[in-house]
Amino acid sequence: MGKIYTSLGLMSGTSLDGIDVSIIKSDGNEEYSSEYDGYFEYDRELVQKFLKLRNKISHSDDLDRSLKEIKNLEREVTLFHFKAVNETIEKFNSNIDLIGFHGQTIFHDPKKRISKQLGDGKLLSQLTKKKVVYNFRQNDLQNGGQGAPLVPIFHNALANKIHKKFDLDFPIYILNIGGIANLTSTVKWNNLWQPEKIYAYDIGPGNCLIDEWIRKNSKNEYDNEGSIARSGKIDKLILSQALENFNNNSRYEKSLDIKDFDIFFAKGLSLENGAATITDFTAKLISDGMNYIHEKNKTSKYQWLVCGGGRKNQYLLECIKNNFNEIVIDPIDKYEINGDYIESQAFAFLAIRSVEGMPISFPSTTGCNKALTGGVSIVNF
Repeated sequence: MGKIYTSLGLMSGTSLDGIDVSIIKSDGNEEYSSEYDGYFEYDRELVQKFLKLRNKISHSDDLDRSLKEIKNLEREVTLFHFKAVNETIEKFNSNIDLIGFHGQTIFHDPKKRISKQLGDGKLLSQLTKKKVVYNFRQNDLQNGGQGAPLVPIFHNALANKIHKKFDLDFPIYILNIGGIANLTSTVKWNNLWQPEKIYAYDIGPGNCLIDEWIRKNSKNEYDNEGSIARSGKIDKLILSQALENFNNNSRYEKSLDIKDFDIFFAKGLSLENGAATITDFTAKLISDGMNYIHEKNKTSKYQWLVCGGGRKNQYLLECIKNNFNEIVIDPIDKYEINGDYIESQAFAFLAIRSVEGMPISFPSTTGCNKALTGGVSIVNF
């Protein structure tokens, strides 16, 4: 067992709703415990600034054109994160060794080896008087990786914790439904464990299309439990055409961005019918990804644990299950792990691995050329 760190992780996802903050104690390996989780909602004005900027940036050149706006918003975002960190540390009332700071993604292009997250690690370190680890994706991108998904090594730690406590057998698959959906096939962690057997992929849209449809066609921000979609009717012709038109080539070999998908195919449908059709479109792409890992592992037992905001969309989960004859899909919360804070805990975990020089990405998770550590550590006080 290595040194046990008390690490604080920060995550703000593509849904742009706010910041998840988690504190864990871990050696960045097998030892792990959750100590504290909290949530800080973005105010409406800040969300509108994010959306405006994100809509401006379609290519890497747009980053230079919008440099002043990016810098101004990055400072505002960092100050918001500082407030969240400060309030969390006051509540936690114990020493924090380091902070894993993901930032707010506004552009991601693995082909050009660019992933831009708004967040000034130097400023956050200066304000918090803590060591900060940030810019987690760049080393992976520079070494042939997709820069995502980075959470699988933490998913593996969670699977092993669940295995020990609840005697749940491997293979344990973890499905994360955030803005984008990704999955991890985990392995037993022992002296002979093989990290190259941890498979992970982005598999398609998660909440992004459903949320966008709801925001543009109603006063709601999301479809609570899938109730709007459930009240509608799937337009099977439009769904079939959308699935046929979707570019399926090599999609498990590259990371995905919300800009890889759009809701145009549902144009003209009612709120309810559009929600139903988009939800089933999302479910079918997720199910395809799940089937892909089933075939890769050649296993007949399918034990899935689902985390992320999408696990609360009951209609979406039902649509996924409808694509299988027999499958077990449980919320990860069933095993005493809060499914809302997996990614913020993950970046606390990755920060520890980073300062210890341990790998955070692998050829079988991001496509990088070798197992790699990542993240930039800064002490600016």
